[in-house]
Formats: sequence, C-alpha cells, structure tokens
Amino acid sequence: MNNQPDATHSQAVAALLQKVSLLQGIPDAALQQLVASAVRRSLSAGTILFMEGDPVVGFYLIESGQVKISRLSQDGREHILLILNEGDTFNEVAALDGDPNPATATAHTDATVHCILRAELRKIVYENPDLAWAMIESISRRARHLVGMVQDLSMRSVKGRLANLLLDQAEADEADAVARMLTQEEMASRLGTVREMVGRALRSLATDGIIEFDRHRIVILDVERLRKEAEV
Repeated sequence: MNNQPDATHSQAVAALLQKVSLLQGIPDAALQQLVASAVRRSLSAGTILFMEGDPVVGFYLIESGQVKISRLSQDGREHILLILNEGDTFNEVAALDGDPNPATATAHTDATVHCILRAELRKIVYENPDLAWAMIESISRRARHLVGMVQDLSMRSVKGRLANLLLDQAEADEADAVARMLTQEEMASRLGTVREMVGRALRSLATDGIIEFDRHRIVILDVERLRKEAEV
C-alpha cells in the first residue's frame, strides 16, 4: 500500500470522506483523524484486495472505480454479494470485531481505495462515539441488504431475480456513463445460480418481448412488464 501524506492528498481524502453517507455529521476532529490515518492504494481491474478468511487489515473507502464483494461456495462457485462504487465503504464488520474478513474484495474495474487500519480505527472510534454509531448504522443497512438477498434466493425465481438485476443495471447505466454491462457469468454470480439458468431466463424475457439483444448489450423494451417479472 502506498501512503501519500502530502497536503494535496490530505485535502482530497477529506473531500472524499465528507461525501460518505456514514460519516455525515461526525465531528471535524474525527474526520481529520481518519484523513491522517488513511492509506491509499490503486488497483487494476481483477486485483484481489483481500481474501475471505484472511486476517483483517482495516476498513475501506472507495475513491474511484468499483469493488466486488464476494464469497465462494463449497464447490468453488463465486457468489457476488455487492458491487460497490465511489464513496462506498466496506469491511466494517471485520474492522470492528477483529475477526477474519467475511468475504473477498476484488477490484471490479480499475479502482482507488483508502484503508483505515483497524488499530487506528479502534482508537478514533473510542474517542468519537458518533463515528461508532454511524458505523453501526452502516452495518445494519448491509444486514438488511443480505436479508433481502436471502429472501430473493428462497422465494423468487431466477427469472424474477434477473428482471430485478436488469432494472438495477439500467439505473446504474443512467447514473454512470461508463457503467460496464455484466456478463452472463457475472449475472449468475450475482443471482446465486449458474450461467445456463441465466441464459434461459434471458431468452424467455426476449421471447416475451420484454428485452432484446443489441450486440453485447441488453435493451429493455418494456420497463413495466420487466418490473412485474421482478415482483414474481
């Protein structure tokens, strides 16, 4: 990891931290402590930042790019839990409880991240209870997301889960001019299924006239019908 403690870097980190939702409202003194302890690292797409089960290093913040959070099943199949973007944070749980990393973090695109080492975070949190509460709220939001994923896997068909993913991807494309289209393999990893099932569901949506394939992209023809499929 390359630390850059110069004034320009510190100002850039401070500006980034001020945009992070979980840090809204914490005292300036706590923010400055986080800035001083941040370690910056640039990652090429596909670079593994840390592995599931490895000893925890710290708490991370994304400056740019996307980071994939995933776990492996017993048969070695990847399941993507989250794709995180600029301003998102991750690994709060391990940074707070000190246990091994609960998932693997990989640069989904070229990315730049900042790490607050666990020892430094522990010290700052003890001195700033508002930060501790903000991190608890962040972990609670992630827990709600995971509960929703469990519900999707147990109660919604692959076609329904795929419809929901396509709607989410469409929103991401609108928000980010360089958003990357997921491959069928990545879709399968996000949906907790296999590539063949995703292909079958895509063909079914296309046959129904809800989507169409345009070279390497999927075009939504009927948003309302896709929303109805997502509710099934």
